[in-house]
Amino acid sequence: MLQSYLDSNEEALQQPHSVDERPIRFEVVPGSTARSIAEQLASAGLIGDATLFEAYVRVRGMAQRLEAGTFFLNPAMTPVEIAEALQNSQAASIRVTIPEGWRLEQIADYLAENELLTDSEEYRRRILTGDLTGLDVSRYPFLNTRPAGASLEGYLFPSTFQLPAEGATATDFLTRQLDAFRAQVMPIYERAVANGDTALDLYATLTLASIVEREAVLPEERPAIAAVYLNRLAAGIKLDADPTVQYAMGYQPASGQWWKTPVFLEEYSSVDSPYNTYIYGGIPPGPIAGPGLASIRAVLHPDEHNYFYFVATPDGSGAHVFAETYEEQLENVRRYQGR
Repeated sequence: MLQSYLDSNEEALQQPHSVDERPIRFEVVPGSTARSIAEQLASAGLIGDATLFEAYVRVRGMAQRLEAGTFFLNPAMTPVEIAEALQNSQAASIRVTIPEGWRLEQIADYLAENELLTDSEEYRRRILTGDLTGLDVSRYPFLNTRPAGASLEGYLFPSTFQLPAEGATATDFLTRQLDAFRAQVMPIYERAVANGDTALDLYATLTLASIVEREAVLPEERPAIAAVYLNRLAAGIKLDADPTVQYAMGYQPASGQWWKTPVFLEEYSSVDSPYNTYIYGGIPPGPIAGPGLASIRAVLHPDEHNYFYFVATPDGSGAHVFAETYEEQLENVRRYQGR
């Protein structure tokens, strides 16, 4: 029966369950059977078909080679790759992916929930307070652009990192994140400054880029959205950026999320925070998330246009409609959002 099922579904063995590369801690206790492991993999969202996985490892003679231990797997692995990984509980390293647009608390929550560091709470404390103890700060002079007492928001570059499977510390991960920032961000920022492409300091660049990161959905719209905010700053108009209000509102216990969605206009006036760009003018006190390279480039090399406003279309594409005047914006809001 297992042979027959395997033969009729063999192509699915080369298909991952999803594109999510974030690691999931997976425990195999001693004495676990191939069937129980397959069912646990399915329950964890790592595979979609427990029967197929069991058939594969049994028919191919792997069932007895599946080891007990701690593994870091992800749904972007195929069932074949997962089966191979489960035969080696002594894997030297794991891949940790931090998405663009996460705020510091989201990174800390993710690392703690998956037990990826031996001192997750120390990591949380250090990134939120900007504590650089244990780091070779001479490697990161760009951190001096932060105001005194500022967190590391915006400086922990979002990317995929390799960490030891066991024993990784806060210092290990911080070093990797700051090394990535130095290698990825600083060359393009320093080149833009040298070429006279921007007059913004690094902290302002990261702050605006973090807003663009949270606002833009379509990659091609990032330079246009960045230009809107730069136009508003140049004209002395408040940014009116929804993500800054979401950042100020903080954790939402009702939804278990750090970003309140949706946010309604009538809520904005009650959020008294310097990050609320509907109340306070100029650039917010600091970044609201970790921007990726595309958003940083958009701020350094924005489109040239006269738009001051934009509104999302309701078709789910993530596209925006731009306007030069407030009257045009009101018409677009009426047309596309019915209000």
